Amino acid sequence: MTDRVRVELGTRSYDIFIGCGLLEQCSDFLIPILNRSKVAIVTDEIVAAHHLDTLVNCLSQSGIACDVLRLPAGEMTKSWPYLTQCVEWLLDKKIERQDVVIALGGGVMGDLVGFAAAILRRGIRFVQIPTSLLAQVDSSVGGKTGINAIKGKNLIGAFHQPSLVLTDISVLETMSQRDFLAGYGEVVKYGLLGNAPFFEWLEEHGHALTQGNAEKRAEAVRVSCQMKADIVARDETEQGERALLNLGHTFCHALEAVTGYSDRLLHGEGVAIGCGLAFELSARVGLCAQELPSRVRAHLKTMGMKVDISDIPGPLPPAEDLLALMGQDKKVVAGELRFILARDIGDTFVTGDVDRESVLSVLSEALSIRG
Repeated sequence: MTDRVRVELGTRSYDIFIGCGLLEQCSDFLIPILNRSKVAIVTDEIVAAHHLDTLVNCLSQSGIACDVLRLPAGEMTKSWPYLTQCVEWLLDKKIERQDVVIALGGGVMGDLVGFAAAILRRGIRFVQIPTSLLAQVDSSVGGKTGINAIKGKNLIGAFHQPSLVLTDISVLETMSQRDFLAGYGEVVKYGLLGNAPFFEWLEEHGHALTQGNAEKRAEAVRVSCQMKADIVARDETEQGERALLNLGHTFCHALEAVTGYSDRLLHGEGVAIGCGLAFELSARVGLCAQELPSRVRAHLKTMGMKVDISDIPGPLPPAEDLLALMGQDKKVVAGELRFILARDIGDTFVTGDVDRESVLSVLSEALSIRG
């Protein structure tokens, strides 16, 4: 069975197809949007080893020529040097504005290739084929593209919507447990930010996802994508409601920066920790019940995930330095740092009305637990 989620954006609307074995049927979905029988594929070396042959063979059997660029895996690839390499390679391959470039991989590939597509010839079409849980539920949907800067994560980029998202649940079987759980951090986020029944469903069925239940995985991806699609349709360029999708990210991006965007902390792990801190801050300032942060962290811990700053290996700077890094967050408005806080599970809002001392208190307490 294949689910379809529609992202309604007028003339730029597109479909997200979700199901098992879609990579082996990719030409059925791609042929209707191709102007000529040629595509460019950009992927990373690890994903290529698992999935590139399946994609290329399917396309080739349908008479579609493929050029392929393999880049190193990892967050450091989301940078100027690899963006330049990607753009220059696409130009070398004479990719035209109405051609299609395929981003095959996780969030790094989707963000990098999407940004290259946004700036090449002032915008070419691209297709997302996300191969990680995090990319399937979050980064492949909504048109946010970009690279990281020395000053912070995702500070350089553009909104550029894909023409199609092809989400094959089967490819998740090749993920490591740690990477899968990192993606689960983004899944949980959707329940926390605006869908309490979904969070309750995850509390009941979360372990089935980690144990490989394809039906439950597809349902989690579908609900997550539908929630994001609905929000993006109402607020494409994050002028208001879409900022809720950054629940936990203000803390997360600072933690990623101080850990050097390395394997010390994966993005989804940072999101999970950040969600816990956001609920802790909400409780600290009297917005939500005191037991809610514990409930959030209890579920994450049951799933075997990182739940606190104390779970991050290696040294970290003091709370004041982390808060300073938060000042580079994209949600800063007129110099005011904005947080997504919670009144309850499934009831969140954006605010700049958070006193500095409360944030420092939450961070200092979390850091002190590290001993």
